[in-house]
Amino acid sequence: MAAKTSKKPAKKSGKAAKQSTKSSSGDVPIRHFAGYPSTVVFAEPGNKKDSGKKALEQLLWGDYVGVRGPQKDGWVRVCTRHVKEGWVRETSIQKDRLLEVIFVDIGQGDGSLVVTPDDKHILIDAGQGDNFLRFLRWRYPKFATRRDFEAIVISHPDADHYAGFAELFTDDSANVFVGTIYHNGIIERVAEKKSDSLGPRVKDGDVLYLTDVVRDKARLIEILADQKAWKGKKYPAMLKRALDSQRVGDIRMLGEVDMHLPGYGPNDRVSIEVLGPVIEPDQNNNPRLRWFGGSSETGPTKNGHSVVLRLRYGNVSMLLGGDLNIPSEKLLLGHHTGMKTPPTNEEERRLVVEAARKVFQVDVAKSCHHGSADFSDLFLEAVNPIATVISSGDEEPHAHPRSDTLGTIGRFSRGARPLIFSTELSRSASEAIKSPSLVQQKFRSAQEKIEKAKTPEAKKKALEAFEKLVKTIQRSIGTYGAVNVRTDGKSVVIAYKIETTTRKDKMWDIYLLEPEGGVLRFKSKHEEEGE
Repeated sequence: MAAKTSKKPAKKSGKAAKQSTKSSSGDVPIRHFAGYPSTVVFAEPGNKKDSGKKALEQLLWGDYVGVRGPQKDGWVRVCTRHVKEGWVRETSIQKDRLLEVIFVDIGQGDGSLVVTPDDKHILIDAGQGDNFLRFLRWRYPKFATRRDFEAIVISHPDADHYAGFAELFTDDSANVFVGTIYHNGIIERVAEKKSDSLGPRVKDGDVLYLTDVVRDKARLIEILADQKAWKGKKYPAMLKRALDSQRVGDIRMLGEVDMHLPGYGPNDRVSIEVLGPVIEPDQNNNPRLRWFGGSSETGPTKNGHSVVLRLRYGNVSMLLGGDLNIPSEKLLLGHHTGMKTPPTNEEERRLVVEAARKVFQVDVAKSCHHGSADFSDLFLEAVNPIATVISSGDEEPHAHPRSDTLGTIGRFSRGARPLIFSTELSRSASEAIKSPSLVQQKFRSAQEKIEKAKTPEAKKKALEAFEKLVKTIQRSIGTYGAVNVRTDGKSVVIAYKIETTTRKDKMWDIYLLEPEGGVLRFKSKHEEEGE
């Protein structure tokens, strides 16, 4: 259920809207955004007593609104992504863009889009199949025009985090350009033993380290130049495809030593701090990454050295941690606090958590490793979020999210009613296509009608029917299952689309985090007074 709405941000939205809702021609829409916490688009203007006017759409805070004018009794004519013409109250729209983070329902894996208030677009992971690509083609209509992404961040080289990016570097996505691809420095290659597939290792005391950490584009090109060294490995093949596309500016490692994502330092409007992976240089200052797990296992090391990002906008913060595990979380805690982990008694634990919260505590966290049970409760206690988002899938062998993970997240979260969101639960409809043979036949039939059309009008009608059929395949990716986080740096809206509703003014399930006494908190309308 949605929490109580707050009138204070709405008043600010109205003030912003009044500054720029006039259009000189009335035909060219002026870019605005839906106000807090949502905006309803109606078929015609009305008044407070008019309960019969038709609702066309409910927009989430920050959604695009094109103001066309004219104004009428406090109402303004608008268009949206889905509505060609409608009316909204002037006080329900604003001109300022928010920080937007969308956790896309890509099934098993991670895939998210970050849009900054300055209209910069960053992709963080992309899942394994084509779900993320389908979402992007919905969000940026079929890449019909040039689309620049400031950065792509691949948290680590597991297919359920990187494979979905591959199609961005084909001719079908020729209008996609990327400033920099960031990765965690681990590049897989061919080796007789699987344990050697991440590169050479060396033991220093009791600790085993990876020594060929790929920090920059030059070293990556050296590895890719010897095709025999990586032939058959999908990750380096995808990076080579990105380089060969000539639509990527740079490819480099991102680690804790970088401190911040370039362009997002502590004094920038949006700060993106890099907390991991932790590089432990040797005596000659050569970069090394600690080996996690057994000597023959590669998974724990790839996962454990995920790129960890902490976003901050105003007073609101978020943590994105890839597929961290117990050994890596302990390393992160020890590195950033300078204290011994794990602690040996309750007093040491209290001190470690107190120090770690200065680095890791956030308001919204993406659950590491899709809700896996391979986590440190000490780390979760340090993160101490109000809301947690889990990205997981139905058809996977890991039973994510795990029951003990959900319980521990709730235990170490802030507030009387901690929030846990799941892309898997937000989408109740299966991603599997029912009766695929019938769908295939429908496509063949639609294609034949296009080919046999004898007049421009008939061909246009056939193409429209074909596009309508295509949209049924993209049914849930752009709307259902995605968990949306929007913030102006003060308040936060977290929401997902309701799949079955008869009311166009109630299309979103919305939760509000609002400052109360200088502290951000969630308050349910079902919360008892005095709690």
